[in-house]
Amino acid sequence: MDSRSPGNRFLGNNKFMIAQISGKLIQLGSDTALVQIGSISYEILLPGYMTSLLAESIGNEITLCTMEYYEGSMAGGNLIPQMVGFVSGGEKDFFRRYTSVGGIGIKKGLKSLALPISTIAAAIENGDEKTLIALPGIGKRLAQHIIAELKGKLTQFALGATPAKADDETAFNGFQLEALEILIAWGEKRIEAAELIRMACKKHPQIKTAEELVPFVYRIKQGIEV
Repeated sequence: MDSRSPGNRFLGNNKFMIAQISGKLIQLGSDTALVQIGSISYEILLPGYMTSLLAESIGNEITLCTMEYYEGSMAGGNLIPQMVGFVSGGEKDFFRRYTSVGGIGIKKGLKSLALPISTIAAAIENGDEKTLIALPGIGKRLAQHIIAELKGKLTQFALGATPAKADDETAFNGFQLEALEILIAWGEKRIEAAELIRMACKKHPQIKTAEELVPFVYRIKQGIEV
């Protein structure tokens, strides 16, 4: 659902909006963080790439730049406030621009950010469809639409980033990213899962789908293959 639609509204005009939160990271899921401030814990939605960044911070104090939005249908009278967290105010600004593109709602936008924002911004600025298509939920037509809407507007976010190359072993394609999200959902740590995926694909270059890849990952993890 589009971020501008009634069912997915940013709370940008709310004077009580929480813009930043600092507290102890007590739990980290595949797409959420639970941050404790005193006796209150806040569940905060995260972009896909951030779980690996925060993996070593459980139990420590963290600070996230946040934005809020309503999830649900105004017509149905069931609007639920949600909070989204980012490493910096710049990344939050990028996300506002990114989700202004038709066809990218909040949840889809967060899931698609499986690579660092600077890398995605560089791909958009360089017209790199291949990198964008590899992101979860971003097909060829939407990738072209994102480039058409945002190219030339994201240079400040792309500084210092090197767009992923097709032959770069660290650049995952679509089914590898899908497998990564499956493994994370099943409780694997992002960094470890990514390394296992690279190992499995190197040993079995014939693999073409996430369904084929995941069992080989577990064979390597369990020591059945070395």
